[in-house]
Amino acid sequence: MDFRISGERISVNVPTWAVLQARVAERLAQRQGFALATLNLDHLVKLRASPLFRSAYAAQDLVTADGNPIVWMSWLAGRPVELIPGSDAIMPLARLAAQQGVTLALVGSTDAALSAAKSYLEREVRDLEVAITIAPPMGFDPNGPAADEIFARLTASGAGLCFVALGAPKQEIFAAAGRRKAPQIGFASIGAGLDFFAGRQKRAPRWVRRFAIEWLWRGAISPRRLAPRYAKCLAILPGQVLRAMLQRFRTPQH
Repeated sequence: MDFRISGERISVNVPTWAVLQARVAERLAQRQGFALATLNLDHLVKLRASPLFRSAYAAQDLVTADGNPIVWMSWLAGRPVELIPGSDAIMPLARLAAQQGVTLALVGSTDAALSAAKSYLEREVRDLEVAITIAPPMGFDPNGPAADEIFARLTASGAGLCFVALGAPKQEIFAAAGRRKAPQIGFASIGAGLDFFAGRQKRAPRWVRRFAIEWLWRGAISPRRLAPRYAKCLAILPGQVLRAMLQRFRTPQH
């Protein structure tokens, strides 16, 4: 599934959970780094406005569909993909790391939240070790000297997988820089996922997610923060849907 943003192609290149786990398992086994992003409508809005964000996305090795609109458009395009939100990928990826003896790093949020998330993950995933947690300061520049210091600390910790919870676009920019500066580490951008484990944010109930209305549930909880974001997403949706439909007929299917 491809999206054209300001002349650049953004592709969802991980279509299923099975493919994600196979690719990450291979990278971890070979101690090779990667950058994983999870594409949603909000990202498409931000990508249109930010060349730096587009450059960071181009550097991602793995891109999944994080949001039902992306999944629905993939079906319209004739290239169906599964829904793989970053927050839902944390536990499966943590289990893969534990199975292969790869230690974990957590970057983002706050020290208290990271401590709570560390305790939760080590309790829930057998043999998992969180080697280091780092909460960058307010105003953190993912391309600045402070980021270089974090990459040095991550490398020294021996961690092979890093969950990055800085929010878009900072986390994807940080992960793209990490591919160059800490190439042995896999960077997975997971948004608010660690805050769910720490109890700082509440995840939508399972039945809400099953009916694909998590966006509505979140909007009802934080209308002032999310209403402008949703409005921008809705504004680009018709054009993206049309492009998906055209993609189905323009590109040969295999």
